[in-house]
Amino acid sequence: MTTDEKRGWAFRALHQREGAFVIPNPWDVGSARLLAGMGFEALATTSAGYAFSTGKRDSKVGREAMIAHVAAIANATDLPVSADLENGFGDAPEHVAETIRLAAAAGASGGSIEDATGRSSDPIYEEGLAIERIRAAVEAVRGLPTRFTLTARCENYLHDKPDLANTIHRLQAYQEAGADVLYAPGLTSREEIATLVKSVDRPVNVLVGFKGIEVNLADASAMGVRRLSVGSALARAAYGALLGAAKEIQKRGTFAFGEDAVSFSEISAKFPAQ
Repeated sequence: MTTDEKRGWAFRALHQREGAFVIPNPWDVGSARLLAGMGFEALATTSAGYAFSTGKRDSKVGREAMIAHVAAIANATDLPVSADLENGFGDAPEHVAETIRLAAAAGASGGSIEDATGRSSDPIYEEGLAIERIRAAVEAVRGLPTRFTLTARCENYLHDKPDLANTIHRLQAYQEAGADVLYAPGLTSREEIATLVKSVDRPVNVLVGFKGIEVNLADASAMGVRRLSVGSALARAAYGALLGAAKEIQKRGTFAFGEDAVSFSEISAKFPAQ
């Protein structure tokens, strides 16, 4: 069995056991290796975190660069990696299918497809097209030589459409289209999350690490959630520390931030010598 095959099966197995697991989101090779060294069992890329690291806003990184980033994260450790593939980098179902194939070829063990268009005037795809896009992704997955876990995302709550009934309806349709995992980023309350989990029969991913979220790992496991991800939160936490340190320098002319920084020897020891 190849390394990609082993990782693909291992990633699938994480979703089938009891309780929820946390899949943290590194934004570069260094953060991926640090998280792997801490004992996490899988990693997920973050489109926003990676975009920030290149000096761009989220969704402003093209497919070629994103697939290269996925390959870099997949090659950084032995862990399975789920790729944040945004909306598949194109409206047409065939664009989505090709993106899935490219992500798998880059070493991803899974990936997510959003139903967000990227257009502020019409932010969510019409339901019929959204379903066709997931079907195309599923067909692409079925043609792969390795196991690939497909996550279908409903983006209503991230685009000022906090309609739980419609969100569940869409995720149920994506489930019927063949998605392996379902995900509605932006849900915050225990009641909403529990209702979603009870309304579908696929593993559910919940986004945590931002203000307003009411669940922790124990809560999520009790509700039947299978996966927790943090999206861009780790990257934003790191950049928040950088900005805080820079503001101290600018406003106070002091450098106390260095007292809280990880030591040079400690961080160096976490990376390979060669």
